[in-house]
Amino acid sequence: MSNTVKTLLAISLVAFVAACSKTEEPVIEYVEPEPTYNKV
Repeated sequence: MSNTVKTLLAISLVAFVAACSKTEEPVIEYVEPEPTYNKV
């Protein structure tokens, strides 16, 4: 194989792996504060 074909194959492989990799998004959970009861 010529160097050009090897280079193109390597670039395509890297692009394919990057496209298929799972991107993890940060999970943002809303936590409600516990209710507080005040005696009046």
